Amino acid sequence: MWAPKLAGARYPPRGPSADGPAEPVPWREAGLGLSARLRAEMAAPITLLAFDFGTRRIGVAVGNTLLKQAQALKTLAAEGDARFAAIAALLAEWQPAALVVGVPRHPDGAPHENTQRAQRFARQLHGRFRLPVHEVDERYTTTEALAAGALDADAAAAAIILDQFFRQA
Repeated sequence: MWAPKLAGARYPPRGPSADGPAEPVPWREAGLGLSARLRAEMAAPITLLAFDFGTRRIGVAVGNTLLKQAQALKTLAAEGDARFAAIAALLAEWQPAALVVGVPRHPDGAPHENTQRAQRFARQLHGRFRLPVHEVDERYTTTEALAAGALDADAAAAAIILDQFFRQA
């Protein structure tokens, strides 16, 4: 029979013994294989692009899951296909694994016209570029960017949206 060699040791060794088969390992029984835990801890950081959608301008920011910090990039003023061509160029440059789109709402959380437009934009991004697109509530991000003295309020608002995504993730 096994006896701990150190005073205060509480756990017997795992594995087969003379007393019978190996004891169950709780994290394996729960489906949390060690390799899954290690994969989660050692996962490579991914790059994300965030968009503050507007009918005339779209602010863009970049960040990654390692630092969890967003950086304002630029504002796109193009419309129609030119807008998506500019976005395609940014995707080629930054190689993001996912996209984040700010979705505006009324102060009480109710949707309005721009909510639907931003959600349509998010669907278009997914359809054109086949990347995962995450939606984030972006109430007051432009106001916050202007209050902080941002020179490019739309890009700064996109950075705030991405920072919100990192806090929620």
